[in-house]
Amino acid sequence: MKRLILMRHAKSSWDDPLLDDHARVLNGRGRISADALGDWLRAKLYKPDQALVSDAARTRETFARLNFICDTRFTSALYHAGARTMMQVLKGAQGNTVLMIGHNPGIAEFAEQIVAQPPDHMRFYDYPTCATTVMEFDIDDWAKVKSGTGQVLDFVIPREIAP
Repeated sequence: MKRLILMRHAKSSWDDPLLDDHARVLNGRGRISADALGDWLRAKLYKPDQALVSDAARTRETFARLNFICDTRFTSALYHAGARTMMQVLKGAQGNTVLMIGHNPGIAEFAEQIVAQPPDHMRFYDYPTCATTVMEFDIDDWAKVKSGTGQVLDFVIPREIAP
C-alpha cells in the first residue's frame, strides 16, 4: 500500500502588489492553518516519509510549518502544475507516505481525477487553501499509480481544525 497526502498551500499574502507570484509568502491565517494541519496529520498518524513540494515561497513555507522531517524535493514542476504534471511527478515518488503540496486549480483537478470516490464534503471540488486529502492506493510502486484508484481516508479544511 502507498499513501498520498495531497495538500494545497496555506493562505498567502497579497500585501505587496509588486511581489512576483512565485515569491508570495503566507499571511497570518495561512501560518495558523499550516501549523494546525501539521498537528492534525500527526494526531492521525499521517506522517510522510517523502515530500514533493512546489518551489514557490508559499508552498515551501506551508511545508516548513507542518514541521515534518522527511526526504523533501522542492520542484518547479509543481508550480501551478496541472493534473497531468502532478501525476507524472507522483509516479516518480519513492516514499510509502508521500506529501504533495501544490496550487489551484491544478491540485483540485488532480484530486478529483485520482480518487476512486470523492469524499462527501462540499469543499472538496474547490479545494480551498490548505485543503488536504489523504488517500491510499493498492500498489507497491508509485510508477503503477492510476487515476480513479485512490481510496480516500480523510479530507479536511483548516476551518474545521484551526483555532
